[in-house]
Formats: sequence, structure tokens, C-alpha cells
Amino acid sequence: MEFLLVEGIKSSNIDFLEKTIHDDLLCFAPDGSTITKQMDMASHKAGEMIVDKLAAQIEDIRIIGDTAVSTTVYDTKGKMLGNPIEGTFKYIRVWKMFDDGLKVIAASVFKI
Repeated sequence: MEFLLVEGIKSSNIDFLEKTIHDDLLCFAPDGSTITKQMDMASHKAGEMIVDKLAAQIEDIRIIGDTAVSTTVYDTKGKMLGNPIEGTFKYIRVWKMFDDGLKVIAASVFKI
């Protein structure tokens, strides 16, 4: 699912992202701000999420019941929520299985 999410982000696949990101998502950005699903989707819809480069390397995935925790390192260049972003970033995402599939319910990202 991590690689599918990467492809969805790269192409701003609104339908896929709407299905994959939980409505109550909370994500901590590298600057400490909190990003919600609504903010993330608005950025994609407005064309403010621009991906020039997004290369992912999954480090670890832990399955705990109906929940998974993944850590992924991204080499990134582009714009996130309209702001320039470039460098190597580490993400931790919490995925939960629902009746309609896996969804990201929480995430955090920091620059390494």
C-alpha cells in the first residue's frame, strides 16, 4: 500500500487518495504543524501539491492486529501544501483495516 500511496501522491489521484486517507487523519509535518485530510486533499485539488521527485524506500512494516505501522524514507523535491520541499524525509504511517480497505489514520514526517 505504501508504494500505491506514493503513486497516488505523484499523480494527485484524488479518488485513490480519498479512499486511502481516513477522514480523521492527523499528520505532523516537518515544521511541527498538523495536516488533516481536508488540508491535504485541498492542496492536491488546487494543484499546490507538486511532485518533481519522490523516490521511496520502505524501511520497516509491523503488523499489529488490524493495524500496520510503516516507516519509509523519501528522496523528495517539489511543493507540499504550496511550500517548497526538498531533501530526504522519513515518514511513519499508521494504517488501519476497515470494512472498505486499509486507510492511513496517522502519520509524521521529519527531515533527515
